[in-house]
Amino acid sequence: MKLSLSVLALVFIHQTSVAKIMETPFLPLPSKAPAPKDNPTTPEKVELGKQLYFDPRLSKDGTVSCNSCHNVMSNGTDNRPVSVGIKGQLGGRSAPTVWNSGLHSVQFWDGRAASLEEQAKGPLINPGEMGMPNHQAVIDRIKTVPGYVMQFEKVFGKERMTIDNLAKAIAAYERTLLTPDSPFDRYLKGNEKAMSAQAIRGMKTVMEVGCVACHTGVNLNGANLEPGQGNYQKFPTFTDNEYVKKYGFLDDKGRSGVTKDEGDDHFWRVPTWRNVALTAPYFHNGSVKTLPEAVRVMAKVQLNKDLTDNQVADIVEFLKSTTGKFPAQSMPRLPESETFSTIE
Repeated sequence: MKLSLSVLALVFIHQTSVAKIMETPFLPLPSKAPAPKDNPTTPEKVELGKQLYFDPRLSKDGTVSCNSCHNVMSNGTDNRPVSVGIKGQLGGRSAPTVWNSGLHSVQFWDGRAASLEEQAKGPLINPGEMGMPNHQAVIDRIKTVPGYVMQFEKVFGKERMTIDNLAKAIAAYERTLLTPDSPFDRYLKGNEKAMSAQAIRGMKTVMEVGCVACHTGVNLNGANLEPGQGNYQKFPTFTDNEYVKKYGFLDDKGRSGVTKDEGDDHFWRVPTWRNVALTAPYFHNGSVKTLPEAVRVMAKVQLNKDLTDNQVADIVEFLKSTTGKFPAQSMPRLPESETFSTIE
């Protein structure tokens, strides 16, 4: 039976202080991300997906892997303003963290992928990212690796080495990347000492000033919607301020590049607040270097409010409290190639 994230979150209510849940628009992180019916999570699939995630042979010249831009040995980003693809090409947007991405209802800044499975296929054939000419070229490449041939047969059955199954394996691994047990989660579950007094003030401040119009729910990026239904907000909303021009927020039209609808100009998927203290630089273009500045920017361009230094400090402390525990990730041993050649 398919469960929405809202239902999954309610499973944890028995562990949770009802008073804490009722007084905030937030929910604690679940212990597992829900998997679609056609891609159940299994240990063998996760292990295959992990190898593929780390394998640069999925790129045109064998230099870029999924982990190159979404480093799971760290915070799930590359901490660059924009990522670097094959041949040193710079991308147009900052890489969002892969941690807790299994709780998003859509993927990418502009929401153009409805699932992790769909997202996994995109960078493989993006000329500025991994650069493969087409998906069949990806499969032809990994078919030259005997270890992958055996693993695909074990996980998916004979003659099932397809791009869809490759994406399913990577997505299965990514759904294991959750960061539970943050001070914020422990506070929501009833431990009033888990967060500092300053962090609690910051939490109350984001509710009072209006940040929770967008940042609510389990992943602190909006209502828990069904897959493919995105939480989108216009950014920037208020443009008559110094930040919009300084940081180039109007240079990229966002979701309208996907929908071709001018009404979607400058709309973006609401980003998660979880672990945000670790994922600088900020915003879709990576233009803001520090979290305190990002807080000031958001208050002004989204709410038209000027925060005091004390308010900013309190909010930053609250955002730091959302940093969870990162499950240890070991580098996988990749199956050996009998031959390898780059694609011109």
